[in-house]
Amino acid sequence: MNWREIKTASQDEILAWAAERPWARAMAICVQDRGWHAEGDVWTHTKMVCGQLPLLEEWPSLGDHERIVLLFTALLHDAGKPVTSQVDPTTGRVRSPKHAVKGEHLARSVLRDLGCDLATREEVARMVRFHGRPAFLLEKPEPSHEVAKVSWLVGNRLLHLFALADTRGRTTAETTRPEENLHLFRLAAEEVGCFDSPYPFANDHARFLFHRQERPSLHYVPHEDFRCTVTMLWGLPAAGKDSWLAARRPSLPVVSLDDLRGEMNVEATDDQGAVIQAARNRCREHLRAARSFAFNATNLLRQTRRAWIDLFAGYGARIEIVYIEPPLPEILAHNARRSNPVPERVIRRLAEKLEPPTLAEAHGVVADGGEAGGCLSSEG
Repeated sequence: MNWREIKTASQDEILAWAAERPWARAMAICVQDRGWHAEGDVWTHTKMVCGQLPLLEEWPSLGDHERIVLLFTALLHDAGKPVTSQVDPTTGRVRSPKHAVKGEHLARSVLRDLGCDLATREEVARMVRFHGRPAFLLEKPEPSHEVAKVSWLVGNRLLHLFALADTRGRTTAETTRPEENLHLFRLAAEEVGCFDSPYPFANDHARFLFHRQERPSLHYVPHEDFRCTVTMLWGLPAAGKDSWLAARRPSLPVVSLDDLRGEMNVEATDDQGAVIQAARNRCREHLRAARSFAFNATNLLRQTRRAWIDLFAGYGARIEIVYIEPPLPEILAHNARRSNPVPERVIRRLAEKLEPPTLAEAHGVVADGGEAGGCLSSEG
């Protein structure tokens, strides 16, 4: 099956296809703690969750896109358990720490291989990553902050619907987090106005600061007086970052890690310390002059991006992230035509690890999946 066929298939047909995938077979032999999942293995629970989706009161009113997002969230929400499950040697209980994080990456890989468009792929991947948040809301010190933060990463309404199906799709002996908790999640989101849409921050900078501060405020209204704008280009090697800049921001000065490696005669496999320091120095020159510029790099992990964002934010810059990811076959074909191509295995390995940016990281985000991969524009 490919994504076009998936979108026209019935739920039974999709489940039959999924049952033959390696990730589903791994779930079928992955035991769960009987206290929380008396129904048995992970795949049994997964099928029960899928069966609960059409029983949701809201299901008839959902569009095709929402239904496919919920179905693939159900299929993949616990797909990370086979690689994270462990038995506590003291209690004998089975736990799966960080299975949602592993599941996010697996979901991204599965949907990429299907040819899913970038926007839908990321919606499902983030739903998998945050699928457990509604049930744990009461354990958060500021529930209103939690629902506001999540609303900029996934849709709280769809997240709530999936949590209902997830809770009902099991035979549970222990009800430490009952369905009433999910109702409270909905009430909390409705109370601050972010159940059906992202929380309405006063401006882009208010949203940016909220996601960066340890003790954020939902009501702070910062003055937007940026010294310059930094356009940060992220993407796999050969994704088309240079072409995007040439077409969309041709007049901007550019700080490029690839260009610096060429100037300094440093291979991509060598120690990058000197290249990073040179890039930071050039960025500071632009920032001190209050001059807008583009920063072009491959950095695909949130943690890596954070260091650069901290630098730019410290100088009072508005930060725009442009993420480029055409379909992987297009990237590999473009890379093969380069005079100095990156080994294909390296690109594939990076693709498995990448974490596309969200509006929790910057003042504006544009994610471009190319002509075949679709385009998600999420500028603030």
